[in-house]
Amino acid sequence: MSIDALRAALPGYARDLRLNLSAVLQSQHLSEQQLWGTALAVASACRNGAVLAAVAAEARPRLSAAAFDAALAAASVMAMNNVYYRATHLLHDPEYGQMPARLRMQALGSPGVDKLDFELWCLAVSAVNGCGACLEAHAGTILHKGGSKPAVQDALRVAAVLAAAAVTVDSHRQLADAPTA
Repeated sequence: MSIDALRAALPGYARDLRLNLSAVLQSQHLSEQQLWGTALAVASACRNGAVLAAVAAEARPRLSAAAFDAALAAASVMAMNNVYYRATHLLHDPEYGQMPARLRMQALGSPGVDKLDFELWCLAVSAVNGCGACLEAHAGTILHKGGSKPAVQDALRVAAVLAAAAVTVDSHRQLADAPTA
């Protein structure tokens, strides 16, 4: 499946989403690797096969093999980290935040791509997974490494639109498969 096929699969009521899907996959503030790595990491985090297949098909020729794998690694490590750090934050006991996580996170330290790019991907996945602690940490690192607030915003826009596409494709399919009363 391609992005065009994904856009065409969106129902009429998701017209805004169709238009936004085209718009967010172009960016003045993200390099091609940053943009397509963000899209791939987010598509993986959205857990929707159609969205992942469409994004992967478009991303593969635009990303090196190392960047493709690093984007998937960002989704994988943040799936773990977002649960852990969101939970320690939500417990409202600062002692949990002071305890070592004791979780292997080698991908964060040595992602195989530019650290700024990987941080953008982690930020976008953290938005999908709803971890405020990770969002703040990665946004700060992005700015510290020379990234910009418009780049952060573009990564978040990609996350928002692809997450909405995943939800819409799933709900549309479920409604189509549901028995009518």
